[in-house]
Amino acid sequence: MTDLEMLKIGVKALDSKKAQNIKVIKISDLTVLANYFVIASGTSTTQVKSLADEVDFKLSEAGAEPKGVEGKQSATWIALDYYDVIFHIFCNDTREFYDLERLWQDGEEIDISQLLD
Repeated sequence: MTDLEMLKIGVKALDSKKAQNIKVIKISDLTVLANYFVIASGTSTTQVKSLADEVDFKLSEAGAEPKGVEGKQSATWIALDYYDVIFHIFCNDTREFYDLERLWQDGEEIDISQLLD
């Protein structure tokens, strides 16, 4: 599965569950951690868990399994690591506190409208 296919499936899954402020940042020129970060917010820990579960479910259906999942217990920040694409799903206040968009501002923000087609 290509990075673009994974991004499309994951972003559509987040959008279908009403994730807020979905951002995709291309970081491949900045780090070896991954090629893309997907950052999204939920309004509660329940929604954050639901968003993470939906991404995991849709990508599993397509044959992709995560290398690791962190934060399921607290559900204020769940990270789903799919090697080249890492999904960060936050509660709003946790997202504001860690501000990954600022930390990775040198990355290239991708327009998600092309991923939702």
